Amino acid sequence: MKTKLLLACIAVALPLLVSCGSGAAAADPEPSVSTPSVLVEDAWVRATAGAKDTTMTAAFMSLTNPGDTEIKLVSATSPVAGVVQLHEMTTKDGKMVMQEKAGGIAVPAGSHAHLAPSGDHVMLMDLKQPLKPGDELPLTLKFSDGSTHDLTVPVKNFTEEEEHYHPSETPTPAS
Repeated sequence: MKTKLLLACIAVALPLLVSCGSGAAAADPEPSVSTPSVLVEDAWVRATAGAKDTTMTAAFMSLTNPGDTEIKLVSATSPVAGVVQLHEMTTKDGKMVMQEKAGGIAVPAGSHAHLAPSGDHVMLMDLKQPLKPGDELPLTLKFSDGSTHDLTVPVKNFTEEEEHYHPSETPTPAS
């Protein structure tokens, strides 16, 4: 019985020892031991409860790229929205405007990108229901390296940037 167990252990260990000694593992690392893709932290979605337009909102988060190659957030999806786009805030004719971000949101190698109010964000439009603080919604992020992140994102109250996401006909003074 001991001999059979010893032979079984050798049969499993020998190929591993041979491949480790050949240098093949160092030249072609397994995906499970490679540097992780983009790390997603502090994700949240702005509540629509009390907003002028409850058909759209935005998601914000921090994206960190520990790797040595730039990765882009290229798309996002959520079952609570009919349309999900990557957006940026920019100044046109002296006014802040929101527009779709062509080419995705870059997360530089060894650095991070912050998706925040008045900046880059994930826009959720044609919402199927109003979102109130305390709700949670599923959100899937897709990156240029082929990786995806499935998130459950909390809904939080945030009204400071209301005019940027729901423009009024009357311009508001800058403070």
